[in-house]
Amino acid sequence: MSATPAPPDDCLARNEWICGTYLTTRRHVLLDAVAQHIELTAAAVGIALVIAVPLAVLARRLRWAAGPVLALTTVLYTIPSLAMFSLLLPVYGLSATLVVAGLVLYSLTLLVRNLLAGLRAVPEETRQAARGMGYGPLRLLLAVELPLALPAAFAGLRIAMVSAVSLVTVGAIVGFGGLGNLIYQGMNTYFKAQVLTASVLCVLLAIAADLLLLLVGRLLTPWTRA
Repeated sequence: MSATPAPPDDCLARNEWICGTYLTTRRHVLLDAVAQHIELTAAAVGIALVIAVPLAVLARRLRWAAGPVLALTTVLYTIPSLAMFSLLLPVYGLSATLVVAGLVLYSLTLLVRNLLAGLRAVPEETRQAARGMGYGPLRLLLAVELPLALPAAFAGLRIAMVSAVSLVTVGAIVGFGGLGNLIYQGMNTYFKAQVLTASVLCVLLAIAADLLLLLVGRLLTPWTRA
């Protein structure tokens, strides 16, 4: 009777979920994926913020514009991610720009709503006092309204950032998904260590981004801690 062969010593050969060998031998692959994930997320949220600020200001200044702006951004957020990328594919092709453009559209809803809520929450007497001190519309916006709207703005920014970290993984369908590329490849080959490691790193990125924005928000709005 032949003896049962001993299991391999290498956790990669055994295809285990937790494998230190995977971390040491695939370090450069993981770092490249993390770097791409951060780049796509930061670019998308940054561009969305640049677009969201004037949209929120417009909706605050012109009351009739608030409805259409909020309705448009809400409709964009309801489009499934795969459908969104498919709609943008003829414009951007299979590129990182395609993923960034999709994430920008998704982030607009969260950013515009919170920015508008923050601007609307600025007390009218504060605006009147600033006007009485000679503040023009631009100075009023930059020195009074936007600073007072920061708490609500950062709340929306935190949600948008965490959401973008998650949605970047969907970009794996076009080859630009950061850690999502590793998750997608690992699921296709049932490579357990790769799937688990990339998934955990994605969660850690979301937590780190949220904590970083929380810290920056607290530093920029010391009056909220009083």
